[in-house]
Amino acid sequence: MTEPARPAIGTWALANPQSLTPNKLNWHLAASIKTVALPPDPPLSKVAGDLADSAPLRDALQWFVRQKQWINEQHLQLCRIAASTFFEQRRAEWMLAQFRTLGCVARIDRGGNVIAHPVENRTGPYIALTAHLDTVLAPRKDEEVYVAPDGRLHGPGTADNGAGLTALLAIARAINSFPDLADDFRNLVFVANVGEEGEGNLSGMRYLCRQSSTGSRIQAFLILDGPNIDHVTSQALASRRFDVTISGPGGHSWSDYGFANPVHALARAIASFTEQRLPSNGSPRSSYNFGIIEGGSSINSIPTHARTKVDIRSESPAKLDEIAALLTNTVERALETENERATGAKVTAKIKEIGSRPGGKLRDDAYILQAIRAVDAHLGIRSHLDCASTDANVPLSMGLPAISIGAGGHGGGAHTPLEWFHPEGRELGLKRVLLTLSLLLRDLPA
Repeated sequence: MTEPARPAIGTWALANPQSLTPNKLNWHLAASIKTVALPPDPPLSKVAGDLADSAPLRDALQWFVRQKQWINEQHLQLCRIAASTFFEQRRAEWMLAQFRTLGCVARIDRGGNVIAHPVENRTGPYIALTAHLDTVLAPRKDEEVYVAPDGRLHGPGTADNGAGLTALLAIARAINSFPDLADDFRNLVFVANVGEEGEGNLSGMRYLCRQSSTGSRIQAFLILDGPNIDHVTSQALASRRFDVTISGPGGHSWSDYGFANPVHALARAIASFTEQRLPSNGSPRSSYNFGIIEGGSSINSIPTHARTKVDIRSESPAKLDEIAALLTNTVERALETENERATGAKVTAKIKEIGSRPGGKLRDDAYILQAIRAVDAHLGIRSHLDCASTDANVPLSMGLPAISIGAGGHGGGAHTPLEWFHPEGRELGLKRVLLTLSLLLRDLPA
């Protein structure tokens, strides 16, 4: 569908009175103001500092320190609700209930995303604070997500993206705890979206940006993904995912020896492809990963099929297509070699693209970047810009302002059974989020 035109945040004319040059005014007015020197705008970091020192925002920032225990309890509860990709509904319903308890007007949209407004506002425009619901691995029972004696939270999804979802609830409760903030945050919308991980292919964010009436009113996206606050993702890393299946009639390992073997052909294709080394620190940086291999039914049977799934990423769309073409050529050569060696039945191959994440890059002078840098300067946070694959890929590919940042605390082992999160320093990340939102909402056009 065709997207309505949206003004880029930070570029509206009245945001800076100095942009009203004389040739834009009536000539008789221009003469009267020609010699008037307008005061320069204060640095944005000073504006951030002034906001942080003003009541009631000052009290809300300190609320994160006082309410550590409540925040940690929410984190533990939500991470015990399994939410692997495509199976986020139970966690979505839990988040919906929490938002409503915190005074938000909340619903689940047709894409499966939880949409919540701290103050009812059906017209926008909005600034979106988002975090994805789904995880790569999911706990099978509550005991798999637990707090260790050192305060670490262990278990699938505790960092990615338990940290981001917990931050949504913490920000929502902080706003709700100080009624005088309601008007300042009436244009904020919380989004807990589905389908960020793996084969989810950013489905929740795609629906929000391309099909949702709420999404069409969003002017900028502040996306929370993981805990660490040392980076700001402003460039979307493009990726393509493929399912490669090689099939044959199968047979008995002894009596049908000589039939082409799908596992042998697939193994040859993978080995040949991985001999093509990509520089991990070159330009453009690129990568590939064969994450799943399966096939066969018994040790003494020639398999009827063998299958792998591969993830390809690159900072360059042209390089991405080049690597994808290399995959196709490698599979074809492996197939030819296996069939030439066979004295019986042959094998065939099918390559199916199962995911594609668009790339994009934020302008260096984008207002949302200026805002996060100003807040980092005020809070003493040292961060760097990076390129990664996150929910920000979708809005960035559409030319919409978006960054992805950590929600605070520390974590590691993402996408593994050993994933962990430590809440130490979480309040700094939450202050960063709330202050950045304040700057973005302050300069939002009506």
